[in-house]
Amino acid sequence: MPKFFLKFTTVLSLLVFFHIAESHGAAKSFYGNQFANVITTDSSYNSYTLEIFRDAGLDSAGLDPIVFQKAITGFYNLQFDGFSSNSNVLTVIDFDKESCTKRLFLIDIVNRKLLLNTWVAHGRNSGDDKPEHFSNVVNSNESSIGFYLTGEAYLGKNGRSMRLDGLDEGFNDNARNRAIVLHGADYVNQETIDNLGRLGRSWGCPAVPSELSNTIIDITTNKSVMYINYSQDDYNSQYLDIKTASLVARQKSGFLASI
Repeated sequence: MPKFFLKFTTVLSLLVFFHIAESHGAAKSFYGNQFANVITTDSSYNSYTLEIFRDAGLDSAGLDPIVFQKAITGFYNLQFDGFSSNSNVLTVIDFDKESCTKRLFLIDIVNRKLLLNTWVAHGRNSGDDKPEHFSNVVNSNESSIGFYLTGEAYLGKNGRSMRLDGLDEGFNDNARNRAIVLHGADYVNQETIDNLGRLGRSWGCPAVPSELSNTIIDITTNKSVMYINYSQDDYNSQYLDIKTASLVARQKSGFLASI
């Protein structure tokens, strides 16, 4: 195919994208537990995201495909809104799973690769082995669900840590005021599981194994997307808008090959 034609079609597709994006404007839909039904209505986007899921080996790692599709939908929405500058990496934490399972998934979306899968603790007042209660309130000692952008790394009482900014109003947007950060903890390991039948618990922070905290922070710091999942009936987010995510995904290499 002639080079000039390829350039023309690329420019044309971008013009169409920005025209649709501009007209799309603030018409985002808020989705929660109905997300699983809605995503199947866009068969091409559904196929594309499931292909990434399979290529990254996330099924064998134990991540639920719907949880991944929620996370990557938010990932694309945040790219569309210009919030995410670390555009390769997506962190998924699935609090539908017990703490003794490795429920943190660090994924390179562009290269379709699972970078790391490990344990992560929840807040002490959210529950025992499996969290059931979540809060956005200072001093609640509970975890908060929803979409986050990672912030800056710093040295604190738990060693090198990373601040988090919650993006879902009413669910986690008080995270910075609550000092909800990602940090390492010596109670997040197999020994603790063997002794207690579960991980230790934090004061609401997603605490990870001490030996992995620096690696996770180095990869994810400064405006990468983190999604903390829990199947809570009243949870909804503007970042679960499938139409917006589909607009972004259609500009990615490999989209047409997956449908």
